[in-house]
Order: sequence, then C-alpha cells, then structure tokens
Amino acid sequence: MIIVGGEALVDLVPDPSTMDGELGPLLPRLGGGPYNVAVALGRLGVAAGFVSRLSTDQFGDALLDRLVASGVDVSGVQRGPEPTTLAVVGLAADGSARYSFHVEGTADRLVADPGPLAPAATALALGTLSLVLEPGASAYEAMMRREAGRGLFVSLDPNIRAGLIPDPDAYRARFRSWLPQVTLLKLSVEDADWLGADVPGWLGQGPAAVLLTHGGDGLEVRTVAGLSVRVPATEVDVVDTIGAGDTVHAALLGWLARQDALSRDALGALTERQWTAALEFAGRAAALTCSRAGAEPPYAAELQSP
Repeated sequence: MIIVGGEALVDLVPDPSTMDGELGPLLPRLGGGPYNVAVALGRLGVAAGFVSRLSTDQFGDALLDRLVASGVDVSGVQRGPEPTTLAVVGLAADGSARYSFHVEGTADRLVADPGPLAPAATALALGTLSLVLEPGASAYEAMMRREAGRGLFVSLDPNIRAGLIPDPDAYRARFRSWLPQVTLLKLSVEDADWLGADVPGWLGQGPAAVLLTHGGDGLEVRTVAGLSVRVPATEVDVVDTIGAGDTVHAALLGWLARQDALSRDALGALTERQWTAALEFAGRAAALTCSRAGAEPPYAAELQSP
C-alpha cells in the first residue's frame, strides 16, 4: 500500500461561464496536492491510504466520502472541529492556475504524527502545504525520517506555494535536509528554479531519480545512474491544469508499484525504455485530468490501451 500524507482542502474555482475581467461565482472543488495523489492512486486501482486531519464540517465530510468512493483506505484519517482549508483559484487563459490560501486554524495543519506505518506500507508520498504549515509540517517530517530510516520508499513533491513560505532560505535549507530520506523527488520546473535548480546536486544527496514536469512541454526524469529521459506532453484540449502535477505523481507511483519498482535499487535499475513507458503513462493520465474542470484524476479503465 502507498501511504499519502498531507493536506486536503477545497479549491474555490471560477465558474467557466464568467466573462474575462468579471468576478463571478466560485465553485467548490475538492482538492489539495496530497489528497489528489491519494484519489488518483485509488482510481487507478493502486492500494493507497491517506494520513491527514479532516474537518467535521460539510467540506470535511465530502472530502472523506470522495476518498472512500475512490477506494482509498481512510483508517489514517483524523477528524476535528476546525474548518477546512480553502484555496481561491485564479485561472489564466491557458488554464494554468494560481492560488491564494485560507489556512489559519484549519484542520489539516493540526494533524498528529500517527506513529509507525503498518507493515503493509510500501511507499510514503508527501508534499505541498503539509510540509510548510506548522505544527503539521513537523509531524509529516517525523514520518518521513522514521519511515525512510526503516527503508521505506519515500516520494516527495514540494509543490511550492511561495506566498505561504515566510522565510524562503530557511525552507530551502529544510528541503535540502530531507533529500537523504527521499527516493523519488518530483518537481515542476518552476519549483526547481525556486529551490535553486540543482538537479545533479539533489541526486547526489539522496534521491535515486528526479522527475521534472515541464507543463505543456512534457515530462523528464534524471537518475543517479546518469539516465536522462524526456517525453512530450500528450495533446489535449485543456480546461484547466488543476491537479495535473498530482496526477503525474500518482500515475508514476502506480506504474512503479505494478513493476515492483518501489525501492531505491529497482528505481536505479530501470532502463531508458522503461522510463519512457512510465512517463508516457503519467502524461496520458495528466492529460485526462487537464481535459476536465478541477482535480478529476482518471480511472484505470480510461487509460487502457485500445
């Protein structure tokens, strides 16, 4: 089972009928980077569990229901009376998204360390706001260090939200301190630039592979073994890009799980041909997410070859 830890929130997305320059209605869409990864894994038929704290408000109930409907194990979900985190989304003409967050006193940032993960856990995926906002960030960091210490595959997607990081230099130093625990590092090229764009250095500090998303220009992986593989993006009519990177993350983890490659040695042994197949699969999954509003990852049946 792949365990995903991190925030679950509600994206408030502009109504598609809103005219340019107008402030129209905002539609609630369930989301949050780690939450989207868990939902995508479940929909792809990959055994997945979610560790977070959800509100007991109406949004929290809806977030929990969607996890269950997607086949995600929710035994690691904590509940509390605090409100659900909200993200107000602004969409550009090309469908790309920018975010402003309402995070003070919300449920997901108050998650408690659940202690050692069950023996069934094969990987731990973390990232986004959950590794920024305290006190939850320290709880997830403790999970990362403990589980990596016992040899678990750790996947990290920082998914930088710069507006919520008051001390960029301190965060960058903290990010570097995580690298020895990380097996797979997933970044957008914008994230990589913000963090210092030091892929060779990051590989040298721990990760067996770094996955880079280039938006409409495709996906790329670089490995500690010296491989560099890049595939073009799958063509699609983009509605918006919300959840696209999260779908890439989940689809790649799912592909690796099915290849029994959720280990440092197995990741390092993948060939160029295998990486190409993995990236193409992840790209097709992300394209389907981009073809519909909000973070709506595909189901396995949608990705079956004709």
